[in-house]
Amino acid sequence: MGTIGALLLGTGVTAFGVAPLAPDAADLPVRSVLEAVEPALRAPQGGGDASVPFVLFRSDVTRRDDNAQSLLQRLGVNDSAAAAFLRSDPRARELFSGRPGKLVSVETTDRNEIVRLSARWLGKPDARSFQRLVLERQGDGFAARIEEAELKASAQLASGTVESSLFAATDAVRLPDAVATQLADIFSSDIDFRRDLRKGDRFSIVYETLEADGEVMRSGRILSAEFVNDGKRLQTLWFQEPGQKGGYYGFDGQSQRRTYLSSPLEFSRVSSGYGMRFHPIHGGQRAHLGVDFAAPTGTAVRVVGDGVVQFAGWQNGYGNFIIVQHRNNQTTAYAHLSRIDVRKGQKVEQGEFIGAVGSTGASTGPHLHFEFRDKGQHIDPLTIARNGETIPVSLASRPAFERLAQSMRGQLDSAATLTQASAQ
Repeated sequence: MGTIGALLLGTGVTAFGVAPLAPDAADLPVRSVLEAVEPALRAPQGGGDASVPFVLFRSDVTRRDDNAQSLLQRLGVNDSAAAAFLRSDPRARELFSGRPGKLVSVETTDRNEIVRLSARWLGKPDARSFQRLVLERQGDGFAARIEEAELKASAQLASGTVESSLFAATDAVRLPDAVATQLADIFSSDIDFRRDLRKGDRFSIVYETLEADGEVMRSGRILSAEFVNDGKRLQTLWFQEPGQKGGYYGFDGQSQRRTYLSSPLEFSRVSSGYGMRFHPIHGGQRAHLGVDFAAPTGTAVRVVGDGVVQFAGWQNGYGNFIIVQHRNNQTTAYAHLSRIDVRKGQKVEQGEFIGAVGSTGASTGPHLHFEFRDKGQHIDPLTIARNGETIPVSLASRPAFERLAQSMRGQLDSAATLTQASAQ
């Protein structure tokens, strides 16, 4: 580099030392030239349409308490006829019903009058399809229709390094909250994210995004993930055998779906563990035969394993209370709920929402009291997930699993390079 620099510098010195070979431009005569130029766009000959269509494209999202006037104003639309149609047409009024956040795009003329408006939204948060409202100008009026179309899935890569907490690390790489929660869930049987996390731990993820007309509507499931915790590498991928429920497996083919989830909340802080403690209401040292999870009122509570609801109702100090019967004469209990969403005798599947966090019964604040009983004997709930059974991929599905695993290994390697590139 030094040689090249010296060469360039030497050339520069030589150039400045050469006498000019042409007269000074300031001494040359100046002459003005005027010439007519034909415009590039001319009206077509033979009586055709002389106008060139001019269309503007704008987009926004609906907000809470939006109406036709406020939305069109933000979109830069000045079209009283379109505003009146949005207020009067039953299909067009769907734009302002339900949850806010609908994606809206408009095409307008140079006079800011609507040519076409389209809006997209999800019918349900976990939907695999979306609703599309299309409003088009037809002559002197408008026509509207609502269509349903499938969301298009695509894979996204992400990776990050833990500096303080898992969610701080996922926020730093702009990972959607729903994907970060899945990441914590997937590895919660192997990592206690409250105590085992270390600075420098890292993760790589391949996850779905679901799109409507090229716009991301929501994130989907994690397809594959790797987490390195205190030097220990954990890997997983999503696989579904024909005719069975899909689930997460290690790259060795062992299922990571255990008999019980490690927590009845997607991610929360343990405010009171299992064992002896000072009772916050009655005072004195008393046995605490469950685990308390601090969470705001209304936080969804999920059942940790497949089973049947044995009790759902009010029970003394437990307040709103649910007991679920599992196999091998094991039960789980969920107390102080603000709401109960199941009934006695109902079958429930692992991860299904059964109620919401509250502060009913003998409670000093919103939290979930969670118990696990084996043949009537209380056991520390935080130990049950790690001792659960796993099931391997069947021999018949093994070739398909190996092909998918090979593909996912490559994608996880690509995701890991994102962190390496940002660190350089």
